[in-house]
Amino acid sequence: MDHQEFKPFVPAHSELKELSIKALVLGVVMAVVLGAANAYLGMKAGLTVAATFPAAVVAMAALRALKGTILEENIARTTASVGEALVAGAIFTIPAFVISGVWEELHYWESTLIMFMGGTLGVLFVTILRRSMVEEADLPFPESVAAAEIVKAGQGGQTGAGAVFMSMGLAAVWELIKNSNGIHLVADYTRDFFHLAKSKIDMLGTKVGYGGGFLFETPAASPALVGVGFIVGLRVSAVLFAGAAMGWLVLVPLGIFINPALADMAGAGGHSWLEIAEEVWLKQIRPFAVGTMIIAAFYTLYNLKDSLFAGITKAIRDLREKKEHSEAVSRLEIDLDFKKVGIAILLLAIPLFFLYDYFAHSIGGAFVLTIIMIVLGFLFAAVAGYLVGLVGSSNNPISGLTLSSLLIAAVLLVIIGVTGEHGVLAVLGVAGVVCTSAGIAGDMTQDLKVGHILGGTPWKMEVGEIIGVIIAALVLVWPMWAMDQVYQIGSAELPAPQAGLMALMAKGIVSGEMAWPLVIAGMFFAVGLILIKAPSPMLVAVGMYLPFHSTSAIFIGGIIRWILSVVQKRNKATEDQITKAENKGVLLSSGLIAGEALMAVILAFVVLGERLSGVEHFLGDAKISSLKHFAVSVLGVQEPSAIIGFLVFIGLAFLLIRIPVKAAQNNK
Repeated sequence: MDHQEFKPFVPAHSELKELSIKALVLGVVMAVVLGAANAYLGMKAGLTVAATFPAAVVAMAALRALKGTILEENIARTTASVGEALVAGAIFTIPAFVISGVWEELHYWESTLIMFMGGTLGVLFVTILRRSMVEEADLPFPESVAAAEIVKAGQGGQTGAGAVFMSMGLAAVWELIKNSNGIHLVADYTRDFFHLAKSKIDMLGTKVGYGGGFLFETPAASPALVGVGFIVGLRVSAVLFAGAAMGWLVLVPLGIFINPALADMAGAGGHSWLEIAEEVWLKQIRPFAVGTMIIAAFYTLYNLKDSLFAGITKAIRDLREKKEHSEAVSRLEIDLDFKKVGIAILLLAIPLFFLYDYFAHSIGGAFVLTIIMIVLGFLFAAVAGYLVGLVGSSNNPISGLTLSSLLIAAVLLVIIGVTGEHGVLAVLGVAGVVCTSAGIAGDMTQDLKVGHILGGTPWKMEVGEIIGVIIAALVLVWPMWAMDQVYQIGSAELPAPQAGLMALMAKGIVSGEMAWPLVIAGMFFAVGLILIKAPSPMLVAVGMYLPFHSTSAIFIGGIIRWILSVVQKRNKATEDQITKAENKGVLLSSGLIAGEALMAVILAFVVLGERLSGVEHFLGDAKISSLKHFAVSVLGVQEPSAIIGFLVFIGLAFLLIRIPVKAAQNNK
């Protein structure tokens, strides 16, 4: 590629303000806010959404009021997206410490160190790789190009911030009404179990009575989950829902039916069929889904083998060819000093060694793990950056990369004799650092590409990323801890599927605790999906692992996105109008996700405050009484009702279809 021919939006000779205090402060605040929102979303839905788009919109709106430049907007957006990327890696691994039982609750300093070291290493690795990755002509960088176009369009006055803040407010109010302690006017979803009559089957000459039925569960009235479905589209949400249907409507009834003892538990045992169905899902279907995830993760990496090899090759070649700038060059070509970057990587290996020694209680094990982390961290940073260039940050398969590092670390620890609880801690420590490093590496590569298109200075963006990582690592453990205390990590409310996978694998290999028959059956199920060329076996597995009400709500969001496309076709919309409508819908969806998630985090802290202070209701008994009186007299609501929740879907459909169509028609 001839880099001299490329002309960024802001010329190289420009002297616009860029790395300013206001840009960094705004970026850091957004990093914490968007990171907390994505922590909730990722543990609830098993998916995270790239923060580049909402961060770009908010940065434009805020800095326009402060008379900021487009390059300051770029720094703020770059710094802001760190929070989402860091927490995306963290929620895939750090909750595994709790799920595996080696921690009773999240530990602040250990979690902070994992995020800080993993995130900082990710920034440093990508700094070395920036030129070969970001300026690679063959990589399309779909999300980077889209984000850059939004920023360019925003220079004309239309930032899209109004749509984001409006949908944020609506989703936040709904979450407040739905979950405020003491009000309980609305049920998020309803569930029931339809018990069928016992069936008697002759098995080996003996009549055996089998009982069971089907669980019925409505979609959750969740603006955030609907927003996720809208963003990922009908195809992805449909595959996810297919996994939910397989798990809840096929495997759960099957698991109940083929175990006659469960029918007795529902009778003389005093347990409800709902309790039994939930237990079958937790103890049998989830391990089965984990087995499917394992094969699906490696199959995903296998399909990307050419891209992975190309990324690693480029990384090694680039490392050999990089030299310090010895003469005056364009500001668009200046990175952080490579010698200092290399020294920083070596210095970070020292606290990394002590952290692993603290986990493993083995100097030899800590040394091995540190070497593994540095080597795999660099290679996986190259892979993550390359894959983001191909498919975008939202589709970056970092869970597969993390699982690979976890398995390598676990096997080596078993070989050198580090097992038991300390072995699990050490393996999860490696997975946590690798995952946060890969998450930051992918996101940063995407951000640097946006900056490359807009005309940002690389070294200033890299400094912004490091500052964002440091602040986000120090702060983001607290909202994760609060959500664990209130909603409980690993529960149906916060299932954290990827962390569950990591926990099960770490305990299974290092401690020998795994329901191997179920896991292996899930592996063969994944093989079957691969042989029939089913789309994304990983998504099918995640669908089985998540609660049915979550996946069905995401599916509704995908259906709404499909309806929008149908309406656009019937209106004979132009390609430009279709793109504008979709962008408006994505911005609205981003607001819905942020609004609900942030309110859920705030309410978690409120509930903790209530527990510590002894206050019964944060709204006050008088206000709650008046709200309930209004509900009974005007709405006729006596008990928490799901009917009101169903009306939310109608409102969300109107919001995500009517407003985008109108905006496209009015060229807004």
